[in-house]
This record gives sequence, C-alpha cells and structure tokens, in this order.
Amino acid sequence: MRSAASRAVPTRASSLRADAVRTLLGGVVVLGALWGSGALPAAAADFRSVAADAVVLYDAPSRAATPMWVVSRYYPLEVIVDLGAWVKVRDHSGTLSWVGKTELSKKRMVVVIAVSAQVRRRPEDQAPLAFVVAQNVALELVKVAPGGWLRVRHPDGANGYLRATEVWGG
Repeated sequence: MRSAASRAVPTRASSLRADAVRTLLGGVVVLGALWGSGALPAAAADFRSVAADAVVLYDAPSRAATPMWVVSRYYPLEVIVDLGAWVKVRDHSGTLSWVGKTELSKKRMVVVIAVSAQVRRRPEDQAPLAFVVAQNVALELVKVAPGGWLRVRHPDGANGYLRATEVWGG
C-alpha cells in the first residue's frame, strides 16, 4: 500500500498537460466524426495506368517476389504507397500488389465495371447514344463533368459521357 506521502500531487503543469491531452483527443474525435460523415473532403486518390503492353504485379516490392497478376496497357491502378522505385497499388477489385514505378503512366484511365456501359454524346440520360462499351474495357478519362458524369475516350477515338458509377478509377 502506498503512503500518502508517495502519492503524486497534481501540479499546475500536469493539470495543463492533462487539459491539453483532453482537448487534443476531443478534437481527434470530432474530426473523425466529421470525416466519417463526409463533412470533410477525402484526400484525392492518385490513379495511374499501365504503360506497357503487359506488366507483372507482385506481392512485395521486388522482382524476386511472387508474381500475382499480369495486367495490360491502360489498366488503371490506384497508388497507395510510393517507395520511389516501387509502388503499392490497388486494382478495381480491391486487390493490393506492387509494381515498378517506371511501368506506370500518369495517363488517367478508367475501367468499366458494369456489365456494359452506354456512352452518351452529352452528359444527360436522354442524350443520343455515342457507343456501348463492355465490362473490363479501359477508357481514357478526358474530364470529370458535373452531375456524376465523366467524359471518356475509347482507344479507337470515339468519345462521349458515361456515369461515374459504371467505371472504376475516376
């Protein structure tokens, strides 16, 4: 049992530190609640696309690591961690892997996740159809348009607008 003499007596400095910690923790809780509610903007995702005809994705940042997948040119990947020569990326299915940074391009691409997507001539549901694109086809992201639309370009040059919900990477 501790004696009364051995108990710490709160000082003004320790009280101020405790108040500061409570204030900091309270602020973290408030910020967490705001961020989770969508009241604060999320950090912008960093998307890249595959630059070569075929690129191997690995389970670790090394060519000696286990190869996981081979992806083709223009496939979009979200950068999660950048270690300089190696980049940890996420694909449209949520799978995490590693790729050499030099094998990526800054060209913004999206991949169709819907069974098929209707690309319109204008960013309107009733606009004339420009073309239909199948699932897993990569399209260049030209620009983000208002109202949840994306302006995209097919590799053959055709372009138009589709709903952002029909693709991943935008």
